[in-house]
Amino acid sequence: MESEIRPAAVAGLFYPADAATLQHQLDEYLSQAETKELPPKAMIVPHAGTIYSGSIAASAYARLKNAEKTISRVVLLGPAHRVSFRGVAAPTVKYFSSPLGKIPIDTQAIQRLKEKFPQIVLDDNPHAEEHSLEVHLPFLQKILQNITLLPLLVGQADPEEVAEILHEVWGGPETLIVISSDLSHFHDYATAKSRDARTSKAIEDNYGEHIGSEDACGFLPVRGLLLVAKDKGLKARTIDLRNSGDTAGTKDRVVGYGAYVFE
Repeated sequence: MESEIRPAAVAGLFYPADAATLQHQLDEYLSQAETKELPPKAMIVPHAGTIYSGSIAASAYARLKNAEKTISRVVLLGPAHRVSFRGVAAPTVKYFSSPLGKIPIDTQAIQRLKEKFPQIVLDDNPHAEEHSLEVHLPFLQKILQNITLLPLLVGQADPEEVAEILHEVWGGPETLIVISSDLSHFHDYATAKSRDARTSKAIEDNYGEHIGSEDACGFLPVRGLLLVAKDKGLKARTIDLRNSGDTAGTKDRVVGYGAYVFE
């Protein structure tokens, strides 16, 4: 990208392009997910179109409502759907944008990662049309007003390589880790529910080796997070588990969505 800003690529496709409409949609989802729980250190959140997975994502993001003064950086990892590459891609731009404005990128952290880890590649191309990170921006902008973003796309990488990066950027209470992933794809409703329940149990029990590409499209960053969670003594909890057949789709060919918090 020649610009310093990575523009919104899927506004109007995965979520409303009009800022007022988007704000109203977010308010509706978040109001339905009201909670007094403390904010988690890390989350796994789905990334489909908001009519499909927005309410599931909101169940996790609602837990950040009282963390605006605490969280100042979000580390956001997701799978690359459109561009194939080896490693973990970090952008060179200075901002990511959505209809709600732009978020500054933690360029200093990216430079440190590049100097330390060979799996880090500086490449804007995988980010240009990717939705797995972008769909989270409006939620983050709605709830956390003043943050920097560390957006990383995971290509062909080992979970251990992802875990190395997460260890490096883990930080303290000021840093939130968000892993973007949907669950199973295009099974019938009953099969999806059964399969996604097994995946959720594997996440809760920290059996990352039981989670493969057919279980979660973001299985590599999920497994990387689980490795770090084990080291840090964090345990995952499922807070929402549904699929597109429950939200805005038919039940013959569904996509699964789960929201998980690590405490």
